Amino acid sequence: MRAAVLHEIGQDKLEVLDDVEAVGFGPGRVRIRVRATGLCHSDLSAMGGVLPQPAPFVPGHEGAGEILEVGEGVTRVKPGDRVVVCWLPACGACPACKRGQTELCLAGFMNAGTPNFRRPGGDVFGFAGTGTFAEEVVVDAGCAVPIPDDVPFDIAALIGCGVTTGLGAALNTADVEAGSSVAVIGCGGVGISAIQGARLKGAAEIVAVDPVASRREAALNFGATKAVSPQELPGAKQLVTGGEGFDYVFEVVGRSSTARTAYENTRRGGTLVVVGAGALDDFLQLNMFELFFDEKRILPSMYGGGDVLRSYERTIALWRAGRIDLSGLITHRVALAEINEALDQMRTGAALRTCIEI
Repeated sequence: MRAAVLHEIGQDKLEVLDDVEAVGFGPGRVRIRVRATGLCHSDLSAMGGVLPQPAPFVPGHEGAGEILEVGEGVTRVKPGDRVVVCWLPACGACPACKRGQTELCLAGFMNAGTPNFRRPGGDVFGFAGTGTFAEEVVVDAGCAVPIPDDVPFDIAALIGCGVTTGLGAALNTADVEAGSSVAVIGCGGVGISAIQGARLKGAAEIVAVDPVASRREAALNFGATKAVSPQELPGAKQLVTGGEGFDYVFEVVGRSSTARTAYENTRRGGTLVVVGAGALDDFLQLNMFELFFDEKRILPSMYGGGDVLRSYERTIALWRAGRIDLSGLITHRVALAEINEALDQMRTGAALRTCIEI
């Protein structure tokens, strides 16, 4: 089958090959025909070495498709079912799951070091234990979450990570208070979803912060009340909050520099929500006096900070009701062979989310 492969960490181009085989099928596993996948910034981070990932590997973790085959013991799905790929399934038995913090379950990470694919030259891994930039993928049955027939594959793919992460950061992690002031730093697909979540919760002011003009313009269409460049953030802080700082600031970039900016623009007693996935060697510096004196809450948000399956269902319900816009997140669609052009557009910040049709 065809798949897009990164041969070495640090390369900026993928090679679309036709000699890749999905492996690992057996008891408790399913084979999925991938119909659409989202291009997420986390894929770029893994390609560049920011996120740990063995190579060679097939990127992609936002995917949706159809069940082709199920292994022994799989009863939740059957061939022909339409599913979204969940890259972080909950085992239901670990301490985190028993506490209701299924987003912290580590079971899904156990498969990240096992190759998902094979080529004549050797094993190939799948990003985050999946690898949806391929025509087929074999994953644990828990990774295949059924979706209703009225949810298009491209919409479902975005729900698989970016939308769930951004919405959940506002709805679950921050639990944004109605009438509050919000700033969102980084307005790609996840940031836009956080903006939509803050709007749903009734935030009075939502300031979108991004260096790319097209993203700032898009943010206004998704619920932001103001959109500014990073250089304009101090002025927006003064205008909206009288210089006090925002009630909630979402950092959706994954860098210590932007996290520090987010902290400084959060009011005393306010909430900083860290959504972006950063590098192991990138450290956020806070002095002990400000940490104590400012009493700002720092809340990391992993995969939306809530039960993933319930979050999927909620997102679909909100989308059906017209309360959130998901189709608008997809700025363009490309074929698997055009993936490098899509990567270039993502790097320049031109796209909110690219949907790859496979």
